[in-house]
Amino acid sequence: MKKVLKYVLTVLAAGLVLFIYYYINLPAINIHAAGFWYAVLFLLVALMVLYLIRRNRRLFILSREWKPEIEWKSAKGLKFLLFLTAVVLLVFAIGNILSSPFINAAKYQKLLTIEKRNFSEDIKEVDYNTIPLLDKNSAALLGQRKMGSMVDMVSQFEVSNDYSQINYQGRPVRVTPLAYASTIKWLTNQSQGIPAYIRIDMATQNTECVKLSQGIRYSKSELFNRNIYRHLRFSYPTYIFDDQIFFEIDEDGTPYWVCPVKKFNIGLFGGQTVGRVILCNAVTGECIDYDVSEVPQWIDKVYSAELLMRLYDYSGMLKHGYWNSVLGQKDCLVSTNGYNYIALNDDVWVYTGVTSVSGDQSNVGFVLMNQRTMETRFYEVEGAIEDSAMSSAEGQVQNLGYQATFPLLLNIADEPTYFMALKDSAGLVKKYAMVNVQKYQWVAIGDTIQECEKNYNELLNTNGIVSQKAEELKTVTGRISALAPVVLEGTTRYYVCLEGKEDIYDIDMSDETLIGIVRYQIGDSIRFRYTEGYGLQTVKALE
Repeated sequence: MKKVLKYVLTVLAAGLVLFIYYYINLPAINIHAAGFWYAVLFLLVALMVLYLIRRNRRLFILSREWKPEIEWKSAKGLKFLLFLTAVVLLVFAIGNILSSPFINAAKYQKLLTIEKRNFSEDIKEVDYNTIPLLDKNSAALLGQRKMGSMVDMVSQFEVSNDYSQINYQGRPVRVTPLAYASTIKWLTNQSQGIPAYIRIDMATQNTECVKLSQGIRYSKSELFNRNIYRHLRFSYPTYIFDDQIFFEIDEDGTPYWVCPVKKFNIGLFGGQTVGRVILCNAVTGECIDYDVSEVPQWIDKVYSAELLMRLYDYSGMLKHGYWNSVLGQKDCLVSTNGYNYIALNDDVWVYTGVTSVSGDQSNVGFVLMNQRTMETRFYEVEGAIEDSAMSSAEGQVQNLGYQATFPLLLNIADEPTYFMALKDSAGLVKKYAMVNVQKYQWVAIGDTIQECEKNYNELLNTNGIVSQKAEELKTVTGRISALAPVVLEGTTRYYVCLEGKEDIYDIDMSDETLIGIVRYQIGDSIRFRYTEGYGLQTVKALE
């Protein structure tokens, strides 16, 4: 009876140790998860330690020193545990080898389907209301400033570093939840949850702290069972969740966690993509399980940018097998060392350049990869690598010491164009730059986006490239609601607002054909032709 009791106590002790390990590390109960094998090894080691303690308990209790004395002939239990440990290690090692690109280069190369497309057909001329003008670091500065102004919350909460870029009601925004400032702050606030999230319009820089009628109760900063990772694990014990889960909001502003579930397509551990997606309501904790092909349209982030770039690198590097990717490297292509986002067809696409492995500072093209569907498009456009374009832009303002952000790719006059912000040492955007992809010595700088675009179009015209967008004039008729002369850099301009119109129309008085605006007063009817711009509409003719 005592012997049976000893074994029962040993098993219970091992079970307690395993539960603590499971609660902290949250491994999936799935043979495709490396964490599962680590948990098995941890359990076997724990059992061996308990076995040794039980067999040497007298020495251990009396001397408090670890002096194990093992009679191997009678230590059948220990031998069995050692055998199981060796088997687990062997299976884990073989599984890794058989899942590797070394064995399965052709399978890895085909994980991503790439379609060649035409740049000018897919990427329409730029609309600055739909492109993100700020990077994540700039968004984080805006978020911190907004949080600092929320005196009722700043002492209890801080801004999380998620800043997921999504499309919200047709505009590019970054969203991130608040987080508990400390464990003590969690104790005093967890019953109500996190009261708000930050939403930043990446085109206008408008930053809002969106307060919720019911607080966010499931997040990364929660402790115990309401921690989002623990909530997911206990709800789906066999699912292998991606390391990155994404904070998003639907079109009504309701916060959710978008949680990709890994799918391994090659062997035990290889060929990772996404097979399913768990959508978790951040307020209620309610979860919905979707197949990756059935994800709702409003969700923008299923595949992380890092995963998509890794899949593209497999496709570009393994065209002629594994050894060619290491030795000869014939036809081997890789993504460049950065990425950005483009809004296209109500989805968020990852943009990155494609270059040869030789590192020759030039791109052979670029790819767009859909973060919701994994659709990948390749555009064959030769030109400067992004780092070269950034250096070229920084060279124009080297006396100011500004640093360029990783560029966006725009279509201006059917010319692939890098667009980037220039920031000072404090991280504040001071100027904007446009650099031609194919001729990166063509650089235009402006204090505003409108000025930068104007300078770039003039640069293109000087080099014989005419922007079709600049030539397309629109006509507007209305009654003047506001009329104000402004002097900018020694030039007089008139800003005009029309009743029922949100736009501001810019009239340059240095153009003699527009000087007739001085005859108009508020309340007069007017008709003129203009070109669309960012913020201001440029008037070209009075009628």
